[in-house]
Amino acid sequence: NTVSLFTVRGFADGVFVDYTTFLVNVVCLCDNYECYCVNTITRLFCATLDVQATCQDATVTQELLKEGFHRDLLVRVELGAAGEEAEGCAVAARTRLPPGIYVDPYELASLQQHNLTKVVLIPDVIDVEAPEYLATELLVLLHMEPDSRCSHCFRAAVPVHGRYHRPAAGSEEVLVVLKSPEVLVCCCDNRLSAECWEPAEVEAPCLGKATGPCQWYSKTHKPAYEESILHVPVGVRQHSSLVCVTTLLATVLCSSLILAAVCKYGHFCPVTCSE
Repeated sequence: NTVSLFTVRGFADGVFVDYTTFLVNVVCLCDNYECYCVNTITRLFCATLDVQATCQDATVTQELLKEGFHRDLLVRVELGAAGEEAEGCAVAARTRLPPGIYVDPYELASLQQHNLTKVVLIPDVIDVEAPEYLATELLVLLHMEPDSRCSHCFRAAVPVHGRYHRPAAGSEEVLVVLKSPEVLVCCCDNRLSAECWEPAEVEAPCLGKATGPCQWYSKTHKPAYEESILHVPVGVRQHSSLVCVTTLLATVLCSSLILAAVCKYGHFCPVTCSE
């Protein structure tokens, strides 16, 4: 059989990789400490590359649908080769929403009653009226459903809403950055490889299909993530005086009109007091 050889950059010319057996062989011209170091470092280097090539083929994408303050956060996960050993496991995505965006628990409860989504919020009590500067970040655990795009693809969507922000200086919008979620799987056996998956501490119980104990796992080698950005329109700080004066004048004018209408068309009955 023909063996493909290539020289690893940064090492001796005699270093080559046998693609037939996926074993690293190092040929040294001398038997000394330097050759021993080249052997050891090269084996570790190629073993690391082999693990990363096996475990880093999962992809995570997220997208904000619709326009305005009320959006839908769509998360897609493609496990790739790692999905073969996670066959039969429940897949979830864990993400932290910044204070500038939130999930309405009442809207979410209505959707879950119709089995349209399955989401865990932490904390589960959320002040939907609080502005961005008085709110805290929100932990969201999305249980994902299989996607018809491929055999190891999953997707989930949840409605999100933007909060009101303080006026900004010299800008009519602020940016709310959504970090990409973490991929989690819930399995009820120990068949996941330790090179690709490790036990994870998750705030929600892992409820699998088997009767035995189940465990959450996360990927040891994180895939390349992309952040999503929500553009939230805000007031301009330089316009604060103009807004205050206009609001005050509008309030005085409307109050005067209401008072004049009451005095003109209102019916006032005398009140008599009797002991």
